[in-house]
Amino acid sequence: MSEEKQDFLRRWSRLKQEAAKPVVAEKPLVELPPLDSLTFESDFKAFLHSKVEETVKRAALKKLFADPRFNVMDGLDTYIDDYTKADPFPEGLLARIEEVRDKLLAPPAAPEQEDEEEETPAQAEQEQKAPEEAQRNVDRAQDPKAV
Repeated sequence: MSEEKQDFLRRWSRLKQEAAKPVVAEKPLVELPPLDSLTFESDFKAFLHSKVEETVKRAALKKLFADPRFNVMDGLDTYIDDYTKADPFPEGLLARIEEVRDKLLAPPAAPEQEDEEEETPAQAEQEQKAPEEAQRNVDRAQDPKAV
């Protein structure tokens, strides 16, 4: 083999061996406080750094969001109720519904003989005057026959 190929292979082998060596974990930039000592007022920025282990980061955030201040319901939670439970009818509603149903679906009452009596002369006169009064109250500008 040529000298160049040997140099290349040695260099490649050396780099491969160095990459296989266990990497010593780097210490975080800032010393993290113990998770038990964290409160709502604690600074959680150090836990959000990319070099912090994911399990430690999640544990810190879990501790933060366990605070009751994050469990306050807001007015936008419209659809959180259990709508599968039926609301009971208020007292007396069913009786009122049946009463209205009976009135609406009942057969018409037989006409009474009193209603069939002839009209009085005053009623007949009033019925004749009604169309005449309607004619007088019509606006001539809106009457198509007046044009």
